Amino acid sequence: MADRRGRRGGPVIAIRPRSAVALTISGVIGLAAFTWPLFVAPTSDIAHGGDAPWTFALLLPVVLAVVLAEMSDHGMDSKAIAMLGVLSALGAAIRPLGAGTAGIETIFFLMVLGGRVFGPGFGFVLGNTTLFASALLTGGVGPWMPYQMLGAAWVALGAGLLPQWRGKAEIALLAAYGVVSSLVYGFLLNLSFWPFAVGEGTSVSFDPDASAAQNLVKLAAFTLATSLGWDLGRAVTTAVLVAVTGPVLLRTLRRAAKKAVFQPIIGPDH
Repeated sequence: MADRRGRRGGPVIAIRPRSAVALTISGVIGLAAFTWPLFVAPTSDIAHGGDAPWTFALLLPVVLAVVLAEMSDHGMDSKAIAMLGVLSALGAAIRPLGAGTAGIETIFFLMVLGGRVFGPGFGFVLGNTTLFASALLTGGVGPWMPYQMLGAAWVALGAGLLPQWRGKAEIALLAAYGVVSSLVYGFLLNLSFWPFAVGEGTSVSFDPDASAAQNLVKLAAFTLATSLGWDLGRAVTTAVLVAVTGPVLLRTLRRAAKKAVFQPIIGPDH
């Protein structure tokens, strides 16, 4: 029987067992990709610039596995993939309007709304494909790209897991989530390069002899001193765009999903 949550207020494309396994694997890979600097000395033979391609190489098969798992479980058909392409292309097109300049980021609100409507599995793939496409369009390809893709994927995935509120409460929830997820995204990206970029001997430098908790405190101090203004700009931009465009875009995306009939309609109440 088809999952009815898409018709009763939940995500249009509900997460299924095989895609849940793929998403769990991606979470483990992502956690290791972001946190391993806490356990490896910056003076070691492992160069940070060299680990990103490996992360990227591991990430892409997982993204493909999520898509195939969704398709094989009848959760993500050709119409859903077409919607994925449209939203990814739209995100790539509007990102140059901000591209992080002075903290203004015009892409996260779309991933939050897309993940909200179509579910966590769709959101995970959307975050990856949107950041990948926008990086190609803006020339932002570099060792930081895999981390941006992973972070954006988690932002969109998390939006699909939020409580199923409606109306003004839903917009407020998504706006608040946009603030929190934007700040966490910035914190994680700092973690991906901080131990190797600051150098040794400063009050915010990575200390290979310290515990992970002590180094996280140093990272928080580094974030406050360097990137918090940018992260707050991203958070405010995302929250404002969600609040302004959310009512219209949520209705539009849900109407498009209903007309496309992503899942079979079962029962007389449909």
